Amino acid sequence: MKLSNLPDVRHDRSFAIVIGLCLVLTAILVAGCAPQPSETTNDLRVDVTLSPSPPVVGNSSVTLQVSDTSGEPVAVSDLQIEGNMNHAGMKPSFAEMQAVGPGHYEGTLDFTMGGDWFLLVTATTSSGATIERKIDVPEVGVQ
Repeated sequence: MKLSNLPDVRHDRSFAIVIGLCLVLTAILVAGCAPQPSETTNDLRVDVTLSPSPPVVGNSSVTLQVSDTSGEPVAVSDLQIEGNMNHAGMKPSFAEMQAVGPGHYEGTLDFTMGGDWFLLVTATTSSGATIERKIDVPEVGVQ
């Protein structure tokens, strides 16, 4: 039997090892470059009040209060309230919020159409933690 007609197994094995190492290194690099999630906090209470209640199509007053577990107000920065309909394809509505006291904010949100909405509330605490809440607003009425 002639050994020269057999495939070089050492070459195939070395190639497989090199490819395997390349795949592992690529996976590590991709995972390392992914954005890291910010710290979120669920130990704060976020209360939203709409007026009129229940809301109707058009401008509604929005009052937002942020407090800790003992009920003390918590001031936040970068406060954003985004209103969206539950079905896709509608343009979101954004509330312009103003601080009126510690942990107390007021603004106006335009409900552009009757139906089910939800509010996405995001803010940052003084410690840098992110507050994220989704608040359902069912059955916005038509005047």
